Amino acid sequence: MGLTNFWNGRRIFLTGHTGFKGSWLSLWLEKLGAEVMAVSLEPETSPSLYSRLSPWNGKGHHIADIRDAAAFRQRLIDFEPEIVIHMAAQALVRRSYENPAETFATNVMGTANVLDAIRETASVKTALVVTSDKVYANNGSGVPFIETDTLGGKDPYSNSKACTELVVQSYRDSFFKERDIRVATVRAGNVIGGGDWSRDRLIPDFIRAFESSQAILLRYPGAIRPWQHVLEPLGGYLAFAEALTFSAQEELPEALNFGPDPQSFATVSDLAEALGLAHGVKDVWRLAPGTHLPEAPALTLSSELALSTIGWRPRLTLQQTIDWTAAWYQANREGADMRAFSLGQIAAYEEAIS
Repeated sequence: MGLTNFWNGRRIFLTGHTGFKGSWLSLWLEKLGAEVMAVSLEPETSPSLYSRLSPWNGKGHHIADIRDAAAFRQRLIDFEPEIVIHMAAQALVRRSYENPAETFATNVMGTANVLDAIRETASVKTALVVTSDKVYANNGSGVPFIETDTLGGKDPYSNSKACTELVVQSYRDSFFKERDIRVATVRAGNVIGGGDWSRDRLIPDFIRAFESSQAILLRYPGAIRPWQHVLEPLGGYLAFAEALTFSAQEELPEALNFGPDPQSFATVSDLAEALGLAHGVKDVWRLAPGTHLPEAPALTLSSELALSTIGWRPRLTLQQTIDWTAAWYQANREGADMRAFSLGQIAAYEEAIS
């Protein structure tokens, strides 16, 4: 599943470009020669990956809120893109407990605003909406989810993403099929990699603890998650968007999972300990005191449908994922040119999938 020259000169409208995944995708699209118009809120962390990867070489990157329907709509219509990739979201589970209304406003109504703007933009052929592996009703069994499993979600974040899936389904069936606009959702596992400084995520929490010579505090050390490098699902998104653009809508699924090899399913504590070894330290975690907001004890994905339909499969082992992540943060600590370093990791990944 190598990437083609399809993206060179292609007009892409991207939301959420200042986030962790969005920054990596912005850099990759730039490397591929795409003409990108991107909108997002200001980066929420300092430092941020978005700032580390600058300068952005004259691309159309703008600060805007997808909850502001009128302002967002006009930017999309004026740019006349062929492909829309919608990544903007409130993406943190614990924050969704703190601000549930904000989470639903961004993830559900924000997506509706994006889709509504697409309705009025004649140039759009393909739209890809990024949701989450947490859209499934999870009984904690650990059985890998497939795309036809029941949607659900108890916490506000998971529930908002399941609702997002239903919003996409409604717009696709009500408006887009008759115009032959291909609209699909993508669901990825727990992504890690260099440049994430979000709160309440394992890698950023580990890096902060490591740099202050402290142990990381884990809320649920035995929880199983589908860990994967951020470039893995992003490569899948690009391949799926390309396939959708060339295919009749009924020839491809309306949703795809992009998860790691089953051997990369690991507990939170296992990953913390592997990160410690990569950084040359042991005894790296402690159980966080107190009671904690509920989280699913097990969450795993099946990516068999992605393999059978678009030829996508994960290429990096868990150890490679950890090594690439540790190397990124080490280079950043040493003052390296992180734009060049990140482009190097993208080039290495492109070689892996060619």
